[in-house]
Amino acid sequence: MNILILGSGGREHTFAYKISQSNKCSQLFVAPGNAGTSEISINVPISVNDFEAIKNCVVENDIKMVIVGPEDPLVNGIADYFLASENLKTVMLIGPSKAGALLEGSKERAKEFMIDHKIPTAAYQSFTNDTLAEGKKFLEKLNPPYVLKADGLAAGKGVLILEDINEAKQELENMLSNAKFGAASETVVIEEFLDGIELSVFVLTDGKNYKILPTAKDYKRIGEGDKGLNTGGMGAISPVPFVDAILMNKIEERIVKPTVNGLQKENIDYKGFVFIGLINVNNEPLVIEYNVRMGDPETEVVLPRIKTDLVTLFEATFLQKLEEVSLEIDDRAATTVMLVSGGYPEAYEKGKVISGISEVKDSIVFHAGTTTKDGNVVTNGGRVLAVTSLDSDYIKALKKSYQNIEKLHFDTMNYRKDIGFDLS
Repeated sequence: MNILILGSGGREHTFAYKISQSNKCSQLFVAPGNAGTSEISINVPISVNDFEAIKNCVVENDIKMVIVGPEDPLVNGIADYFLASENLKTVMLIGPSKAGALLEGSKERAKEFMIDHKIPTAAYQSFTNDTLAEGKKFLEKLNPPYVLKADGLAAGKGVLILEDINEAKQELENMLSNAKFGAASETVVIEEFLDGIELSVFVLTDGKNYKILPTAKDYKRIGEGDKGLNTGGMGAISPVPFVDAILMNKIEERIVKPTVNGLQKENIDYKGFVFIGLINVNNEPLVIEYNVRMGDPETEVVLPRIKTDLVTLFEATFLQKLEEVSLEIDDRAATTVMLVSGGYPEAYEKGKVISGISEVKDSIVFHAGTTTKDGNVVTNGGRVLAVTSLDSDYIKALKKSYQNIEKLHFDTMNYRKDIGFDLS
């Protein structure tokens, strides 16, 4: 069958890498794609939110399956658009309905869902500009640090963790009154800070059945030792070494099952990924947030460990027959290290020529922010490349990634040299 992937980052290149290996895939398209996807698929210059152009592409190319990479089109209702369109409703779109995507599109909605379905999470309250004074009073009841979350999508940068009460009050005002994150912070969720170690659990669900995919841990801060500004992610490891059978059982029984059951109880059409951001507090898992798609760079370590044909998994997801497919996982550990543009996550330049990709051995280079220009692969984003390796443990896998990074170069290239530093 012909398949379309929506998106242009490392996550989408990883999907393309795996799907291109399936004998069920006749022709692969990626919209808009990047320099890496262009080597294994046909890039289509379409925005992920241009639903009409996507529809035309699907019809003209007889596309039978669409995998939605980023959150924006899901929150904007692409699944509902396909279902409502006569010539798209039989296309196997992998991604939740607009109602399901609200679990990521609204932090407040996600919190309400967790409370309603008795899923463990931090205590919280929501505030708007009209209740700014009450929000400041609520902050005074909490112990530092203070956690402020923009309710809507803010490209992964809408969460502030602050130690000083006065700074927290000022930032709350900046978010609500001064639109620090635009419309995303018209409502702000303030929640208690949880002290523990974070991890991610990925679930593929057809709305009634589910498969738990490999666990992963990513590293968000730009600086080593997890210092500095938040980024989209500087690297990731899978599996998470401290997740034993006891903790995994708690996660499944207390979080995964109630989440899928909650979707069913609320009659939410959900055929896609649930990315559960967790924190492990004294071996007790609590949910920090939901995302309604795969993470990036976690995808670059999770998908390479899945041995089962991805297209088969997605077919079963759309047809609500996920229980009929067995999920086979590679026992090896996977690691990825992100190479980013100098200045990222603040101002950075694009168009830097990238060299050395063809010299990489025993690692996979996934393109994130790249394009081609005058026959060269050049930088086209803050996060540029992800170097993924597999080995018997994450330390050996990381060694491979770092050795191969030595072969890569672009002007102002930056990366963290301490991925996994907190696990040994």
